[in-house]
Amino acid sequence: MNAPRAVAIGASAGAVQALMALLPALPADFALPVFVVVHVPPGRRNALAALFAETCGLTVREAEDKDPIQPGIVYFAPPDYHLLVETPESLALSTDEAVSFSRPAVDVLFETAAAAYGTGLVAIVLTGANADGAAGLRCVVQAGGLAIVQDPAEAQADFMPRAAIAAAPAARVLGLAQIAGLLSGLPACRLAP
Repeated sequence: MNAPRAVAIGASAGAVQALMALLPALPADFALPVFVVVHVPPGRRNALAALFAETCGLTVREAEDKDPIQPGIVYFAPPDYHLLVETPESLALSTDEAVSFSRPAVDVLFETAAAAYGTGLVAIVLTGANADGAAGLRCVVQAGGLAIVQDPAEAQADFMPRAAIAAAPAARVLGLAQIAGLLSGLPACRLAP
C-alpha cells in the first residue's frame, strides 16, 4: 500500500456503536477524507451526520452530489442514495438499483473508491447483517488498498464481517480499538499547520 489518501467505512446493524469507537477517536488534524455508508431504510431521516458532528473532532456532514472531496472531512451517505467516489477530487450520489438489498450500498462505495484511489485506499467493513461490502472489499484488495474487517467475535452482527473475510481473505481482522489505533497512526494523516 502506498501513502493512504482516503478511508471508506461500511456498516449496518450495530453501526452506531461501532462508529462511536472509531470516528471520535480520530485526531482533529486527521488529514484524510472519510466516507461512510450505513444502511438506513428509505424514507427515514438520517441523523448520523448530526450525531457524529457533536462527538468528533473532525467536520462531519452528509454528502451531496458533486461534493468536492476535502481532507479531514467525514462524509456520510444520505438515505436512499448510493455514495460514489467519482474522482479523487469529487463525490457523486446515485439512485441506481439497490445492491445487496441496500441503497446506499457499501459495495458501490468501495468499488468506486478503489478505482479512484487504488493503493491509497483504506477500506473497513464493520458490523452488519448482510453480505454488502464483501465484493467491494475484494475490489479494494485487488487494487492494492488496505482492507480491514472488524473482528466478527466483537461485532453486534457478525454476518457482514464474516462475508467480507470470506471474499477478501487478505483483509486484516482487528478489534475496534485496534482499528482506531491503526487509523490514528496512519502515515501522512496530519493536516499541515
